[in-house]
Amino acid sequence: MNFIEKIKEQAKEEKKRIVLPESMDERVVQAAREVTDEGIAHILFIGRPTVPISLEGIEVIVPEEDSHLEEFIEALYELRKEKGMTREEARRLLLTDYMYYACMLVKLGYADGVVSGACHSTANTLRPSLQIIKTKPGVKLVSSFFLMVVPNCEYGSHGTFVFADCGLEQNPTPDRLAAIASSSAESFETLVGDSPKVAFLSHSTMGSATHADVEKVVEAVKIAKEEYSQYEMDGELQLDAAIIPSVAASKAPNSQVAGHANVLIFPDLDAGNIGYKLVQRLANAEAYGPLTQGIAAPINDLSRGCSKEDIVGVIAITAVQAKE
Repeated sequence: MNFIEKIKEQAKEEKKRIVLPESMDERVVQAAREVTDEGIAHILFIGRPTVPISLEGIEVIVPEEDSHLEEFIEALYELRKEKGMTREEARRLLLTDYMYYACMLVKLGYADGVVSGACHSTANTLRPSLQIIKTKPGVKLVSSFFLMVVPNCEYGSHGTFVFADCGLEQNPTPDRLAAIASSSAESFETLVGDSPKVAFLSHSTMGSATHADVEKVVEAVKIAKEEYSQYEMDGELQLDAAIIPSVAASKAPNSQVAGHANVLIFPDLDAGNIGYKLVQRLANAEAYGPLTQGIAAPINDLSRGCSKEDIVGVIAITAVQAKE
């Protein structure tokens, strides 16, 4: 059984209510039908799908007809009135931006998670999430990761990795990079079930190069080891030293992480985004994400180039995150 099939089986153990606010997208509608037929999650659409499809077992919520609308307007107003929101503005957002309605369903306990982004930007997905659901207690920042499943790969956890941050934090400071590493280790543990081994990536391995970019990663490793000592973390490491035992033996012989890393922390968004797409396209890897971490409920983004299969996978992952 491959990784995503295992995730689906975990999701089926306790079916969660997952909201899809993009009922206008054919891929999303097809994915919802498959998820429902397989019993992975209970799907709530915001808005009636325009694609002809059986809606048996799927809940359709039309905001202007929903009995919870006035409750949601008042709740959103109370949440945001100190930021200048009026009741009229709350009504307008809930009726015109379905991501706001989806987040209110989660905030008030009517649903467990949201998957969006097939036809909207990351900003459109995350802005309502941060305004309404906000960050998880004790978490310094919201970040994102990709769950990468590489076929016929002996590295990582049988070819499975977490790559972070590949979709949100542009140029994290050492403190933020350390926090991303901690959240990513927790995400890996939750979804993969193996012990995370976290490598902070760089163009340098253990001082082989000197540059401000390297110093940032070195400082992040120091912070991470002090503040998140429950996880195995090390760096700075070049990619080959992080995942290939023979290279690690030469470049970082004293590291317990080098050669065995399954959580890869990229120094900035450029490196992370390029890295995941290279692996996805050249190694024919499955790339699930960008998945968010640090929000108080599972709210996950999709790449606008996603396939139906990608969406099914992210819905299953979101359901498993909701169980945790």
